[in-house]
Amino acid sequence: MSRTQRRDEGRGRLGSVLSGVAVALGCVLFLGGFAWGAVQYQPYTVPTGSMTPTIGAGDRVLAQRIDGDDVRRGDVVVFKQSTWGDLPMVKRVVGIGGDHIACCKDGKLTVNGKEVAEPYLPAGKGAAATGIPATTVPKGRLFLLGDERSGSLDSSVHLGDGEHGSVPRDAVQARVDAVAWPMDKFGMLAEPTGFADMPGGISEPGPLRLMVIAVVAGMVLVLGGAAYGPVAKRLGRGRGRAREVARVG
Repeated sequence: MSRTQRRDEGRGRLGSVLSGVAVALGCVLFLGGFAWGAVQYQPYTVPTGSMTPTIGAGDRVLAQRIDGDDVRRGDVVVFKQSTWGDLPMVKRVVGIGGDHIACCKDGKLTVNGKEVAEPYLPAGKGAAATGIPATTVPKGRLFLLGDERSGSLDSSVHLGDGEHGSVPRDAVQARVDAVAWPMDKFGMLAEPTGFADMPGGISEPGPLRLMVIAVVAGMVLVLGGAAYGPVAKRLGRGRGRAREVARVG
């Protein structure tokens, strides 16, 4: 056996080992990313357009399971409140316990007397359809509004129900991180920066981006590792024919 052949066989064995490692690592990342996502996130279909344009009717969202105590201003949350209906709802938290909520000063929502920038509202629409009288959110509760203020059955509509239209923190089941479907809207929700400089700040994004990276990287490794064998064989045959031609010549 020639030195060139031994060298080629050595490269082939090393390539096979590396290919196997790539496939194994890819499977771990791919399956691990999905498993991590299944533990952390819950998919929901939003039935109404009350969160337009952030989330439209029929959109599929991914919401991270969280404790109600972790909710901060600006979060878009999934919650269930029996006095509002039997199904889970999706609204934006604009006030927490102790906050003074009112609308509208210069067409803007105010929280503790501070005007809040709300770029997520529909273009040309105000911060409330009919105004919100000055309201104090009870301790341990949340004040929630839909981004489509003119058609949202939210805290502003339920002000007369008791507790100033608020819902308890433990009614929250999850916090929406991203729109998953339709594909033309796929992506993380924009940060609610209008609340960023208030006490407590805004929530940090969940681990969804890391999960997507793990799944994509795993898929690339699996496909790349699986493709190595056929590619290496074809290249090997090509080199063999080239050597034969060289010997004959």
